[in-house]
Amino acid sequence: MPGTDGPAVIRSTLRQQIADALRDEVLAGRLEPGQEFTVKEIAEQYGVSATPVREALVNLTAQGLLDADQHRGFRVHEHTLDDYRGMLEARGLVADGIFRDLVEHGAERGDMGDALLSVRRRGEEAARAACAGDLTVLIGYDLRFWRELSALFGNPYLSEFLHRLRVKSWVCAVTHLRRWSENGGDLRGTLWSRHTELVDALVHRDPAAAHAIVREYNAHSLALIERLAAA
Repeated sequence: MPGTDGPAVIRSTLRQQIADALRDEVLAGRLEPGQEFTVKEIAEQYGVSATPVREALVNLTAQGLLDADQHRGFRVHEHTLDDYRGMLEARGLVADGIFRDLVEHGAERGDMGDALLSVRRRGEEAARAACAGDLTVLIGYDLRFWRELSALFGNPYLSEFLHRLRVKSWVCAVTHLRRWSENGGDLRGTLWSRHTELVDALVHRDPAAAHAIVREYNAHSLALIERLAAA
């Protein structure tokens, strides 16, 4: 009934909006690893009640982006290089499974040409941002690229799992990337930008080529973050 479902839907939407906003704050570097805050502080910042804020923070904690402290509130999780290596390995395995399925069973789901064309456009925007060194724009388009690509697999659970993995890996990497940029480093030409090549490999039904591109992507990303972390 509208009288009972309405408030729950509104609260759920508000909770997700707050969770998305806080995730973006972490990705933008405005909430740094180890930074602490309380439910009250976030509620005041966004001008909302404590309930949806607490639910949003618990949600982000379950995703591994925040840590909960019973007495001090919440803090942004501090990822290690080992965490990053594990994320890259996990997302590579998931991506390989998706690629094989798209190539082997794509025809059963109908023509994916238009869908891959849309994904390719996201990839073009991501590649342009990477070449320009625009980290904020790159992250946005990169996440949309992979979310749309994985959605073609037809399994929303796996697609959501990969999305969360990619968010976490960006959260881990962005700390080093933004710190280097703020200290005078130039991100132009250092960020991976082969998104469209990956789509082309899938269009040509070549999972081996797609695997090689993603393997190079992960190796490139890990080498870059290890170098920046050491610096």
